[in-house]
Amino acid sequence: MGRITLQDIANHTGLSKFAVSCSLSGKPGVSDATRKRVEDAAEKLGYLRPRPVEEQREITVIFHDRVDNVSYELRTMLQDGMQREAHRLGQPVRLQWTHDANRVETMVKDSAGIILVGPHEQRTLDILKLSGVPVVRLGWVSPLEQADHVGGTDHEAGIAVGDYLNGLGHRDIAFLQGEEGFRGRKERYHGLRESLEQHANARLHDLRFKEDGGFIPALQMLHKAGIAPTALFCAHDGLALTAVSELLARGYRIPEDMSVVGFGDFSAATQISPHLTTIKVQGVEMGATAMRLLLERIETRGQPVHARRILIASTFVERRSSGAAPKRAKLLDRTSP
Repeated sequence: MGRITLQDIANHTGLSKFAVSCSLSGKPGVSDATRKRVEDAAEKLGYLRPRPVEEQREITVIFHDRVDNVSYELRTMLQDGMQREAHRLGQPVRLQWTHDANRVETMVKDSAGIILVGPHEQRTLDILKLSGVPVVRLGWVSPLEQADHVGGTDHEAGIAVGDYLNGLGHRDIAFLQGEEGFRGRKERYHGLRESLEQHANARLHDLRFKEDGGFIPALQMLHKAGIAPTALFCAHDGLALTAVSELLARGYRIPEDMSVVGFGDFSAATQISPHLTTIKVQGVEMGATAMRLLLERIETRGQPVHARRILIASTFVERRSSGAAPKRAKLLDRTSP
């Protein structure tokens, strides 16, 4: 059967099309009994009410167009989730890539709502706030900022990894942060630190370095200081891939000499041997949730609301790159490449 129309409901109830229209739109001119009769028939027949004018307009998803390689896979997942959910709900969506606030200002004028992905500049945020158009953010927000935000559980991930590695007997654990300045990496680090602070003998070491060839020199500096970690928690799977590859090249066995845990569960996680223990970020569900939240905001536009923070819990994926702590920590061979 095709889409149910007002005439179909009229034929089913024996009422006029005008009476059916008034009943479903909430207009006066029909009795409460008639209105209920029509609504029951509409539900029984599977009638889909036309969307409000605002909702018929497109939702615009704006990605910041300066994307680092680490974020690329996550953004692909976010996009997939948003588009799937929009298609399921019959909501038109357009995708845009820009960091230009002037372009954003133009887009807002014919958008029912905006999903903003990435670290956009303050002027862009101000334009969106002044427009009054519903906005959901997929990207970090300021503390107590009155903006709807959907994100992951970076801090919790750090806690989970710390508890896991401590349970395997690791006491010297290094966090491979790589380059500084990324909010998610800081959150993971602080979570890891929170976990290890609960264990008297556990020690956390923060490795910061240029990601192009800086891991081994950073590890050598730890060894020179008399510190030999037996486990690494890497800020993202790409860093873990680098660590595993360089450690294997220098005679390490993974996980017998060093356990390695990544973050993201992106393609790199299963492109190395051994496969990587990691934290799986639920990017598709994050995108779908952002779309659902925005549609809810569009439907309730004009009503007083409080900003929401929705976190989609990541999952722990245990593979072969992690294991029990060795009895003695292995040091880098100074003669190795």
